[in-house]
Amino acid sequence: MTANSFTIGVLTLSDKGARGEREDLSGLLLQEMVQDLGRVCEYQIIADDIAGIQQTLRTWVDDLALDLILTTGGTGLTPRDQTPQATAPLLDYQIPGMAEAMRAASLLKTPHAMVSRALVGVRKRSLIVNLPGSPKAVRENLAVILPALPHALAKLKGDPSDCAVAETA
Repeated sequence: MTANSFTIGVLTLSDKGARGEREDLSGLLLQEMVQDLGRVCEYQIIADDIAGIQQTLRTWVDDLALDLILTTGGTGLTPRDQTPQATAPLLDYQIPGMAEAMRAASLLKTPHAMVSRALVGVRKRSLIVNLPGSPKAVRENLAVILPALPHALAKLKGDPSDCAVAETA
Protein backbone atom coordinates (compact mmCIF):
# COMPACT_ATOMS: atom_id res chain seq x y z
CA MET A 1 0.00 0.00 0.00
CA THR A 2 1.53 3.28 -1.06
CA ALA A 3 1.48 6.27 1.25
CA ASN A 4 -0.53 8.41 -1.16
CA SER A 5 -3.35 5.91 -1.53
CA PHE A 6 -5.24 6.62 1.71
CA THR A 7 -8.72 8.13 1.89
CA ILE A 8 -9.02 11.12 4.20
CA GLY A 9 -11.76 13.18 5.82
CA VAL A 10 -11.27 16.66 7.30
CA LEU A 11 -13.86 17.78 9.83
CA THR A 12 -13.77 21.32 11.18
CA LEU A 13 -15.64 21.93 14.41
CA SER A 14 -16.51 25.59 14.68
CA ASP A 15 -19.78 27.24 15.64
CA LYS A 16 -18.77 30.43 13.80
CA GLY A 17 -17.45 28.49 10.81
CA ALA A 18 -20.68 26.50 10.55
CA ARG A 19 -22.64 29.77 10.51
CA GLY A 20 -20.38 31.21 7.80
CA GLU A 21 -18.93 33.84 10.15
CA ARG A 22 -15.33 32.58 9.99
CA GLU A 23 -13.18 31.23 7.17
CA ASP A 24 -11.91 27.71 7.82
CA LEU A 25 -8.16 28.23 7.53
CA SER A 26 -7.34 25.16 9.65
CA GLY A 27 -9.37 22.75 7.55
CA LEU A 28 -7.84 24.10 4.36
CA LEU A 29 -4.36 23.79 5.87
CA LEU A 30 -5.01 20.16 6.86
CA GLN A 31 -6.06 19.36 3.29
CA GLU A 32 -2.84 20.89 2.00
CA MET A 33 -0.64 19.10 4.53
CA VAL A 34 -1.99 15.60 3.77
CA GLN A 35 -2.07 15.80 -0.02
CA ASP A 36 0.97 13.48 -0.31
CA LEU A 37 -0.66 11.00 2.08
CA GLY A 38 -3.83 10.45 0.11
CA ARG A 39 -7.02 11.92 -1.24
CA VAL A 40 -9.33 14.11 0.84
CA CYS A 41 -12.69 12.55 0.02
CA GLU A 42 -14.78 14.33 2.64
CA TYR A 43 -14.63 17.83 4.09
CA GLN A 44 -17.20 19.49 6.32
CA ILE A 45 -17.53 22.38 8.72
CA ILE A 46 -20.04 21.73 11.48
CA ALA A 47 -20.89 23.21 14.87
CA ASP A 48 -19.04 21.85 17.88
CA ASP A 49 -21.95 19.66 18.93
CA ILE A 50 -21.55 16.12 20.27
CA ALA A 51 -24.44 14.58 18.31
CA GLY A 52 -23.37 16.16 15.02
CA ILE A 53 -19.72 15.22 15.49
CA GLN A 54 -20.62 11.63 16.32
CA GLN A 55 -22.98 11.30 13.38
CA THR A 56 -20.33 12.56 10.98
CA LEU A 57 -17.61 10.33 12.43
CA ARG A 58 -19.88 7.28 12.31
CA THR A 59 -20.81 7.96 8.68
CA TRP A 60 -17.22 8.56 7.60
CA VAL A 61 -15.97 5.40 9.34
CA ASP A 62 -18.89 2.96 9.23
CA ASP A 63 -20.35 3.85 5.83
CA LEU A 64 -17.47 5.40 3.86
CA ALA A 65 -14.58 3.49 5.53
CA LEU A 66 -12.21 6.45 5.34
CA ASP A 67 -8.68 5.57 6.37
CA LEU A 68 -7.91 8.81 8.22
CA ILE A 69 -10.14 11.43 9.78
CA LEU A 70 -8.62 14.68 10.97
CA THR A 71 -10.74 16.93 13.16
CA THR A 72 -9.79 20.50 13.93
CA GLY A 73 -11.23 22.52 16.77
CA GLY A 74 -13.03 21.83 20.00
CA THR A 75 -10.10 20.39 21.98
CA GLY A 76 -9.75 23.14 24.58
CA LEU A 77 -11.55 23.95 27.81
CA THR A 78 -14.47 26.16 26.85
CA PRO A 79 -17.97 24.77 27.38
CA ARG A 80 -18.40 24.46 23.59
CA ASP A 81 -15.15 22.47 23.15
CA GLN A 82 -16.73 19.04 22.84
CA THR A 83 -14.67 17.17 20.27
CA PRO A 84 -12.90 14.79 22.70
CA GLN A 85 -16.19 13.95 24.46
CA ALA A 86 -17.77 13.19 21.08
CA THR A 87 -14.82 11.16 19.82
CA ALA A 88 -13.92 9.04 22.87
CA PRO A 89 -17.03 6.82 23.06
CA LEU A 90 -16.77 5.98 19.36
CA LEU A 91 -13.19 4.69 19.56
CA ASP A 92 -12.36 1.00 19.77
CA TYR A 93 -9.05 2.04 21.34
CA GLN A 94 -6.83 5.09 21.74
CA ILE A 95 -3.31 5.70 20.42
CA PRO A 96 -2.03 7.76 23.35
CA GLY A 97 1.52 8.04 22.03
CA MET A 98 0.40 10.21 19.13
CA ALA A 99 -1.62 12.59 21.30
CA GLU A 100 1.21 12.71 23.85
CA ALA A 101 3.75 13.43 21.12
CA MET A 102 1.69 16.35 19.86
CA ARG A 103 1.32 17.79 23.37
CA ALA A 104 5.02 17.28 24.18
CA ALA A 105 6.13 19.09 21.02
CA SER A 106 3.62 21.88 21.63
CA LEU A 107 4.83 22.34 25.20
CA LEU A 108 8.19 23.39 23.79
CA LYS A 109 6.38 26.34 22.22
CA THR A 110 3.66 27.23 24.73
CA PRO A 111 2.58 26.20 28.23
CA HIS A 112 -1.01 26.28 26.98
CA ALA A 113 -0.39 22.96 25.23
CA MET A 114 -0.95 21.14 28.50
CA VAL A 115 -4.66 22.01 28.42
CA SER A 116 -5.19 20.30 25.06
CA ARG A 117 -7.56 17.36 25.36
CA ALA A 118 -6.96 16.07 21.83
CA LEU A 119 -7.37 12.32 21.32
CA VAL A 120 -6.04 9.95 18.70
CA GLY A 121 -7.65 6.57 18.27
CA VAL A 122 -9.07 3.86 16.08
CA ARG A 123 -12.62 2.99 15.13
CA LYS A 124 -12.76 -0.16 13.03
CA ARG A 125 -9.89 0.40 10.57
CA SER A 126 -9.99 4.20 10.60
CA LEU A 127 -7.58 6.45 12.47
CA ILE A 128 -9.22 9.52 14.02
CA VAL A 129 -7.00 12.44 15.06
CA ASN A 130 -8.28 15.44 17.04
CA LEU A 131 -6.26 18.58 16.35
CA PRO A 132 -6.52 22.10 17.79
CA GLY A 133 -8.46 24.80 15.99
CA SER A 134 -5.86 27.43 15.18
CA PRO A 135 -3.92 27.12 11.92
CA LYS A 136 -0.59 27.57 13.74
CA ALA A 137 -1.37 24.78 16.21
CA VAL A 138 -2.75 22.55 13.43
CA ARG A 139 0.47 22.91 11.45
CA GLU A 140 2.70 22.27 14.47
CA ASN A 141 0.69 19.31 15.80
CA LEU A 142 0.12 17.50 12.52
CA ALA A 143 3.79 17.95 11.59
CA VAL A 144 4.72 15.92 14.69
CA ILE A 145 2.67 12.84 13.76
CA LEU A 146 2.69 13.12 9.97
CA PRO A 147 5.85 11.01 9.53
CA ALA A 148 4.23 8.13 11.46
CA LEU A 149 0.87 8.23 9.68
CA PRO A 150 1.73 6.13 6.58
CA HIS A 151 3.00 3.30 8.81
CA ALA A 152 0.05 3.52 11.20
CA LEU A 153 -2.48 3.57 8.38
CA ALA A 154 -0.82 0.67 6.56
CA LYS A 155 -0.94 -1.40 9.75
CA LEU A 156 -4.62 -0.61 10.23
CA LYS A 157 -5.27 -1.77 6.69
CA GLY A 158 -3.63 -5.11 7.45
CA ASP A 159 0.01 -4.73 6.39
CA PRO A 160 1.57 -7.97 7.69
CA SER A 161 5.21 -6.88 7.51
CA ASP A 162 7.27 -6.69 10.67
CA CYS A 163 7.56 -3.28 12.31
CA ALA A 164 11.10 -3.84 13.58
CA VAL A 165 14.10 -3.41 11.35
CA ALA A 166 16.73 -6.15 11.71
CA GLU A 167 20.02 -4.92 13.06
CA THR A 168 23.18 -5.76 11.18
CA ALA A 169 26.28 -6.74 13.10
